[in-house]
Amino acid sequence: MTSPDFYLWGYLKDVVYEHETTTREDMIHRIQTACENIPRAVLLRTVEHFQQRIELCIQQNGGVFEHLR
Repeated sequence: MTSPDFYLWGYLKDVVYEHETTTREDMIHRIQTACENIPRAVLLRTVEHFQQRIELCIQQNGGVFEHLR
């Protein structure tokens, strides 16, 4: 998983597990609904964070850059 994946999964997990799930179908419905209703601001933050990571990677010529955040 990439950084954007972790961020989005964290967001979706919070939404999906906000209430206890009772059936498999309920879980599927919750996941679909959560994905359909991701706020624009969350998507923009995800893209911006990904762009920042790409820029850091380029600045470090593909080397380690996590310590620069």
